[in-house]
Amino acid sequence: MAALARWCVRNRLLAVLLWLLAFGGVSAAAAVAGSSYSNDYEAPGTESGAATALLRDGFPGLGGAGDTVVWHTASGTVRAADVEQTMTQTLDRIAELPGVASVSSPYDGQGTGRISADGHTAYATVAFEDRAEDIATSEAEAVVRTAESAGTDGLQVELGGSAVALTESSGGHLAEIVGVVVAAAVLFLAFGSPAASVLPIATALVGVGTAYAAIVLLGHAMTVADFAPMLGMLIGLGVGIDYALFIVTRHRRGLKRGLSVTEAATRAVTTTGRAVVFAGATVCIALLGMLILRLSFLNGVAIAACLTVVLTVAASVTLLPALLSFIGLRALSRRERRRLAEHGPQPELPTGFAHRWSAFVERHPKVLGVIALAVMTVLALPTLSLHLGTSDQGNDPEASTTRQAYDLLAEGFGPGVNGPLTLVTRVNGAEDRLALDNLDATIRTTEGVASATPVTYDAGGDTAYFTIVPTSAPQSQRTSDLVDRLRTEVLPRAETGTSLDVHVGGVTAGYDDFADVIVDKLPLFVGVVIGLGCLLLLLAFRSVGIPVKAAAMNVAAVAAAFGVVVTIFQWGWGSELLGLGRAGPIEPFLPVIMVSVLFGLSMDYQVFLVSRMYEEWLETGDNRRAVRVGLAETSRVINSAAVIMISVFLAFVLSGDRVIAMFGIALASAVALDAFVLRTLLVPALMHLLGGANWWLSRWLDARLPLISIEPPECRAAHERLAAATDAEVADVLAKGQDEDVRDIPG
Repeated sequence: MAALARWCVRNRLLAVLLWLLAFGGVSAAAAVAGSSYSNDYEAPGTESGAATALLRDGFPGLGGAGDTVVWHTASGTVRAADVEQTMTQTLDRIAELPGVASVSSPYDGQGTGRISADGHTAYATVAFEDRAEDIATSEAEAVVRTAESAGTDGLQVELGGSAVALTESSGGHLAEIVGVVVAAAVLFLAFGSPAASVLPIATALVGVGTAYAAIVLLGHAMTVADFAPMLGMLIGLGVGIDYALFIVTRHRRGLKRGLSVTEAATRAVTTTGRAVVFAGATVCIALLGMLILRLSFLNGVAIAACLTVVLTVAASVTLLPALLSFIGLRALSRRERRRLAEHGPQPELPTGFAHRWSAFVERHPKVLGVIALAVMTVLALPTLSLHLGTSDQGNDPEASTTRQAYDLLAEGFGPGVNGPLTLVTRVNGAEDRLALDNLDATIRTTEGVASATPVTYDAGGDTAYFTIVPTSAPQSQRTSDLVDRLRTEVLPRAETGTSLDVHVGGVTAGYDDFADVIVDKLPLFVGVVIGLGCLLLLLAFRSVGIPVKAAAMNVAAVAAAFGVVVTIFQWGWGSELLGLGRAGPIEPFLPVIMVSVLFGLSMDYQVFLVSRMYEEWLETGDNRRAVRVGLAETSRVINSAAVIMISVFLAFVLSGDRVIAMFGIALASAVALDAFVLRTLLVPALMHLLGGANWWLSRWLDARLPLISIEPPECRAAHERLAAATDAEVADVLAKGQDEDVRDIPG
């Protein structure tokens, strides 16, 4: 690390140019290649996946996106001559647009089922030539403009579907701008130097920007969800600014101690930079833990997020020291530079609130520990009612056309029309055809089925399918019960004595299968992530207690964060007020991604807090002093980092995307609880209560573990020599009536 830091400082212009070249080159390549995202929820080996594959093989024409145009009149009927003429002409124009394969009108001979019983609502199906992720936004926008042009005061026209969703207005880059502005304000309050405040943000933006463009290219090589770039940016901005904050803080401390700019930057990277690399490695390990689930959808998300973390860490330990050498002493505020010139180097004592809080926690560890535990328990209780499922356009903001179309269809045709089920099977001979005809009649009388279409065969008669409309909404538990009933009771009886193997597919079936696969593998995933994280902490801190407490704290932070998410998104407390749409289930992939991200982010604070305690423990062997000093010296920077990260995460609620808003609120909640309840309250309280047991490790195990040091011995020795050189100044400062140094409080 020291050699890398010196090279970046000595070749600062080259280091900056290399990063700008990388950023520009990758961005240009991404602009030329374009995006290729795919929200492929198919899980290998599931019944819904088999149904989709059969349908795709037997009926290639059904492979494109199928969206709906819905129109509604409050007075009169949609069968009125003027309404029929207007909408027929509109649908004819839509059919001629680029990218549209066909349009099925309710006014032709086969469309009578697309007019509601009361005659007030009707809908047409627009079939695109390509899947939603392959449709150009301009093609979808043309369909929306043409359909909406038919609307009048007495005729409401709305559109729904995956292609139409591409045209829904999002928050643009407002979320990123708000997050960066708030972060800049917090950094300026922390540093008092405009130059030092800008550097963490500039470093994070370059790293995240490069990663964002790289994720666009990654989408051409593997399945990457459309929210992966935004998720990567959310994580990258949060951790990138924080990592740079830690390094700049250490650099400023070196300048105040009288080090040269070059030496201060080098030591900051050599010491705190090692902790940044270690913390980034824990985040990446947690993210890559998703690979054990063997789901292509999550593989792309894991690698995309991990790539963002790697590039932000790289920028923090290479680009940042180069920029620090450019600004020189301007990393300090004017008052700090003036004080340094007039009085020379002075120690930075942990005084003020950090000093008093550290001493307060030491005096009342039991009471504060109980309070912190009670807060976390109360917030985690809603997690017990967690319902996994995939939100649909019924959860969109109330003013969106997709939500309006969803509600009109549900009111006019029943809630199940928004999530029909598809039954698909191979057909061999007349016996199978006869069994399918009998099954058609049986399905119509099955509990939970509102209607069913006649059986449709492909050109060769080898594959057949029919569609079922449930009586309940796609997200309803009753629809999931219907899927189970079909698979376990109705279909097995119908298949007896035939070669039929009927697979149930469709929206709810696919989402339920995806959720089941994740839930089944979740214990293994959590165990691997926690196990690897604990192993890293065991190697770094040579203690059994530190990793065990870290694992428990991380689980508590995740549970409490999910409690907040369930309250807002599943129970709907304030979701409409925040513009996040109607209450609905929690995305099935959210627990996996959130466990990965939150476990990694929680490790960051654990590393920065405990590494300082560990350093003091090695020097003195006094646990009370180690905990007191570690908390006093790190709490301010951890709290500043947490405020920045919370601001960045909450800003993404403005993105207009429900999934990203879930991530933002969950991450912000977890970081807030982790920084202000766990790391600065519960962890130090427990460490005071456990005493020297915090650092216990059997000699047998200690001798056999490889040595990993977050802060290398040579840097620790240099720090001790520097501290010894300023002992006289410390005594002089204390003699002048300054606040008592937290180190000197009786243990």
